[in-house]
Amino acid sequence: MTSPRATVIQGNSFMNGLAVIADLSSKFPFLPKKPNESGPGKFRRFGPWRASLANAGLGPHLGWSGSLELRLATKKSEIRKAQRLRYRVFFEEGGAAADGAAALIRRDICPFDNVCDHLLVIDHATRNRFGKVKPKVVGAYRLLRQDVAQAHFGFYSAQEFDIGPLLARHPNSRFLELGRSCVLADYRGKKTIEMLWRGIWSYVKHHRIDAMIGCASLEGTDQEKLAPQLSFLFHHAKAAPEWLVSPLPQRFVPMNRLRKEQIEAKRALAALPPLVKGYMRVGARFGEGAVVDRQFGVTDVFVVMPICEIEGRYIEYFGSPEDLTRRAA
Repeated sequence: MTSPRATVIQGNSFMNGLAVIADLSSKFPFLPKKPNESGPGKFRRFGPWRASLANAGLGPHLGWSGSLELRLATKKSEIRKAQRLRYRVFFEEGGAAADGAAALIRRDICPFDNVCDHLLVIDHATRNRFGKVKPKVVGAYRLLRQDVAQAHFGFYSAQEFDIGPLLARHPNSRFLELGRSCVLADYRGKKTIEMLWRGIWSYVKHHRIDAMIGCASLEGTDQEKLAPQLSFLFHHAKAAPEWLVSPLPQRFVPMNRLRKEQIEAKRALAALPPLVKGYMRVGARFGEGAVVDRQFGVTDVFVVMPICEIEGRYIEYFGSPEDLTRRAA
């Protein structure tokens, strides 16, 4: 669960739709409950991206809801469409600073795309300027399994966080890094978000994942302004020692900037990105230090979600991909 580009968890304003996870449950007394509703380093080169054989038996088609299809990417052209979506959300809308190559081709290009799986929501009812139906990628998540990461250049979040000790403490666990999550503005509602999460849960079950990891982004780089939010996460949602992760020493920014009694919990919680609050509701915990990413204008925190600690209602809600059409409709 990296700044906008590498997350298990994206926290910027453009991901407000992920607050729908608030419908599930809460472990925190500070979280307002909603009423029930019905219904780091150099990269070596790789060959062309290809669909993972490890996904045999999973998809690529994972479900429909109206004109929206949930699927795993199987073609490079689908990855390019996801990159264009990411560029539009992260750079054009989010204000991140694009390098020359990305700005030229207007795609969020990243070497990790070559080895990750890509979960997509595609709208098959969109039309181009000539009125012709042209399917569009409107939501995306990037999935990086531990075995794939170790066979190539590691986890993306390792560029900011020292995750080696975490992996060493859990040698028999399978980790999944979630990142590059984004949804087109017009689709940031419950249906699209639930489709993505149902896809993630199907992927987790298929690959027998034990824990999801990644980064969440708090908008801004002024640590004094972010002191209430960072301190809230440190005092109220810090991971247990066996799951704790710290930033790389040279990038470490303290999170415990305020004493616990100094925090106005409700106000600090309200100021957190919706995605962070959503993950908290399903059992996510956070590391003990943050990292400032000035390119994207955010402050990143590490997030870990052990599957065994995820709220039962979450598992029940997203545990049946066969019900996607009925529930997301």
